[in-house]
Amino acid sequence: MNILFVCTGNTCRSPMAEALLKHFSDGTMNVRSVGIFASEGSPASQQSIQVLKEEGVELNHSSKPLTKDSMDWADLILTMTEGHKHAILSQFPTRKDDVFTLKEHVSEDDQSEPSLSSKDVSDPFGGPVDIYRQTFDELQALIRKLQKKYS
Repeated sequence: MNILFVCTGNTCRSPMAEALLKHFSDGTMNVRSVGIFASEGSPASQQSIQVLKEEGVELNHSSKPLTKDSMDWADLILTMTEGHKHAILSQFPTRKDDVFTLKEHVSEDDQSEPSLSSKDVSDPFGGPVDIYRQTFDELQALIRKLQKKYS
């Protein structure tokens, strides 16, 4: 299965999600990340790099924009927000069965979370490293659920 994570600029949340899933699956899952408004070739944010390094998670990242090729590659597209999901579906309406927010996808079988107050992963962009640590913790819990779902 090819999993594509999508956020806005592909420098914070989606690269962290990609790195975490690669880390937890020991590289056995095909994972990439892109951004709705990403430019080609930007590094991950310094705070993302720092938090992942503190946690022993390897990150080798260069930002990429969402393209038809990346959509064609993906079997499952997981977005960080509902806004990202809607933006993708407006461009690629035929992929409606493959696009979910990360939170809704990992929680759809979880009866303890029948309604999520927000289907969005918090955006740390521009914040201090402590905000990135909070987003890391949020993503780590979600990625562990994702891995269990497909293991």
